[in-house]
Amino acid sequence: MSDIVIRKARLEDLPILKEFEQGIVSYERPYDETLDVDPISYYDLEALIHSVDAEVLVAVKDDVAVGSGYAKILEALPYLKHDRYAYLGFMYVAPTHRGQGINKLIVDALVAWSKNQGLTEVRLDVYSENEAALSAYAKVGFKGHLLNMRLDV
Repeated sequence: MSDIVIRKARLEDLPILKEFEQGIVSYERPYDETLDVDPISYYDLEALIHSVDAEVLVAVKDDVAVGSGYAKILEALPYLKHDRYAYLGFMYVAPTHRGQGINKLIVDALVAWSKNQGLTEVRLDVYSENEAALSAYAKVGFKGHLLNMRLDV
């Protein structure tokens, strides 16, 4: 893994980041029947790159972006012990590079950034049926906390 570099995303990364976003949408579509028809977009990547309350990272191997993720500072609910927390999203590793620990490198870097912001809580969302993602996040220390349920009416 020493050949993987984790760095801040730049505006010139936007074309590949938008491809990563569509990869996430395609991967998650089977887990979520409520997603609208393509094309859809989850993120305002340019705004996230510019934000002082977010850190967008890119994993690079041989000068090619192969993964991404962001941490964004959010306000906590008033009844929680912490005032703010980091929310992780945009977690993606190119299919040809999965299983190499790249997601862990990105998560570790985002957690370090979160700590440097004075935060003590990091959260993320994952589909309950996405066993690969559940396993990957458990490996880096995340625990299940709350299950969001829905009902068509």
